[in-house]
Amino acid sequence: MDFKQIQELIKIINKSNIGELTLEEKDFKITIKQKEDHVTQLVSPAMPAAAYAPQLPVASVTTAEAAGEKSKASAPPKTDNLITIKSPMIGTFYRRPSPDKPILVEVGDEVTPGKVVCIIEAMKLFNEIESEISGRLVKVLVEDASPVEYDQPLFLVEPN
Repeated sequence: MDFKQIQELIKIINKSNIGELTLEEKDFKITIKQKEDHVTQLVSPAMPAAAYAPQLPVASVTTAEAAGEKSKASAPPKTDNLITIKSPMIGTFYRRPSPDKPILVEVGDEVTPGKVVCIIEAMKLFNEIESEISGRLVKVLVEDASPVEYDQPLFLVEPN
């Protein structure tokens, strides 16, 4: 029995429900066994949980703020009236249509229904994700080029 025949036997055994096969010829004996333990595949994020944490905007300190005056821009957004744009699929989140193109939406931009806000790559397909609401983008909750799950929050929008 040559090497190619042994390889073919292994392929056939792997595709079938046969647990073990033993062949004997003159002074040659081969036993092929499939693994008995069942492998359970657990799906976990490719990045640590800390990578999914929303990134807070960095506020710059002006001289007026240093003197103790509060700026409306540096105040954290009120989250009670914000609407979340969520991922409609599992994939990789991109803020740009391609590496050489500008970011689709920035914090502070106005979004309208039908406006493309990001790209999610799933199974080698690049899917444009459109806003279904109208308002001002307050926060981006996902890092560029990171994996996202179904129904994971992507953006916070203050409705008009």
